[in-house]
Amino acid sequence: MQLTFIQGLELLGTFAFAVSGATAAINKSYDIIGLLALAFVTAIGGGTIRDLLIGATPVAWLTDELTNSAIIAAAIIAALFVSYVKKLQNWLNVFDAIGLGLFTITGINKGVAVGLPIPICVALGVITGSFGGLLRDVISGEQPFLFTREVYAVASMAGGILYILLGLHTSLPADIIQSVSVTVIVAVRLFGLHYNWHLPRIRQ
Repeated sequence: MQLTFIQGLELLGTFAFAVSGATAAINKSYDIIGLLALAFVTAIGGGTIRDLLIGATPVAWLTDELTNSAIIAAAIIAALFVSYVKKLQNWLNVFDAIGLGLFTITGINKGVAVGLPIPICVALGVITGSFGGLLRDVISGEQPFLFTREVYAVASMAGGILYILLGLHTSLPADIIQSVSVTVIVAVRLFGLHYNWHLPRIRQ
């Protein structure tokens, strides 16, 4: 089976998400079942919620052997080489950001395909890209970083809105629009990590 460049990047994003979940499980001293569960939840949680919301069943990962294989491979690698994986955190952040960008656009396109309003399509993009991490944090008993630190959902939302606007108001090819939008998501996410950007917090 020959993969396109975009499909290859999506697999890398899925792999990075799964490694993130597996690493969280290792840090919590979970057993192998817990490790696999957290790897899967992190990698496919957002897409599963999206598919259930729009009634697209069976959900995508149930019929995608390549995605499942990538998640299992990520879990095994994280378990066997956890110290080495942690040393590659910067690269994992890059793949994670790429996955966030690509999954955001995938979520938007799925919403558009079933005729949902534009704001809902953007919301589906954010859910697809970021809710796997939210589920990971909730299951592992951590305070969800999606709500407390790091520019993550905001990066997804910014690129998603740009994707919609470029599609509506320009005649650029679809591939160019997608590439520009994904690039914006990746850039906002990585700059946010580098410069420690945060949204204002609500405090007493």
